[in-house]
Amino acid sequence: METREIVIEAGRSESQYWKDLWRFRELLFFLTWRDILVRYKQTVIGVAWALIRPLLTMVVFTVLFGRLAKLPSEGVPYPVLVFAALLPWQLFAGSLTECSHSLIKNASMISKTYFPRMLAPLSAMVTGFADFLLSLVMLGILLAVYRVVPDWRILTVPLFAAISVGAALGLGLWFAALNVKYRDFMQIVPFVVQIGLYVSPVGFTSSIVPEEWRTLYYLNPVVGAIDGFRWALLGTSHSLYVPGIISSVAIVILLCASGVWYFRRTERTFADII
Repeated sequence: METREIVIEAGRSESQYWKDLWRFRELLFFLTWRDILVRYKQTVIGVAWALIRPLLTMVVFTVLFGRLAKLPSEGVPYPVLVFAALLPWQLFAGSLTECSHSLIKNASMISKTYFPRMLAPLSAMVTGFADFLLSLVMLGILLAVYRVVPDWRILTVPLFAAISVGAALGLGLWFAALNVKYRDFMQIVPFVVQIGLYVSPVGFTSSIVPEEWRTLYYLNPVVGAIDGFRWALLGTSHSLYVPGIISSVAIVILLCASGVWYFRRTERTFADII
């Protein structure tokens, strides 16, 4: 009796692999929709959690940094200043967390059938972006309540959102691939996100950072995204620190390029290890 061996492998060439990403686009939609349903399954208020979390964080940071520490808000109401920063931060943090766990969550599929493994972290990124859009609506309401009217700079918001997404994708691909082999990263990622919330200018403005440390501070790409959001939406008084934005973009490009490289390099082993 003849024995057949089934080998699960990626596309035979790089060009075929990237074509596979498009051919399996319906799977991307399915994974995204499933993740959204699972996240809010058996919750009383459902997707409203996507608004409650940043609102509660805004209240805490406003009290701590605005009322108690009395840090400068550059003429902008402190709640609006904080919420505008929470949008790019939570887009980064939520996408990074989901992306890092995406391969483990889809372990049964990965071990049984072939599809471009990069679809798993990409679907996690889309899920994080859905929460971002809901929070963007809430920011619009806050701007109306506090009578803050954006000007032409609002057109640059997609650029700064792309910085957050790129940073999350680059790091997420690294962590997702490493998480398959070393489950320690399931503990490391939440720690990185928690520390990042306080070292990034969410509850304060980056203008309080000494000038000699400013360029180094922007090596955290989320700093460029947060400052850019505030500049674009609130018209904060300080001008945009262009060298810092360039540094953030360069770091994002490096993260994405290296993340894709490492993910593709280790992808063939996922089905065996997971």
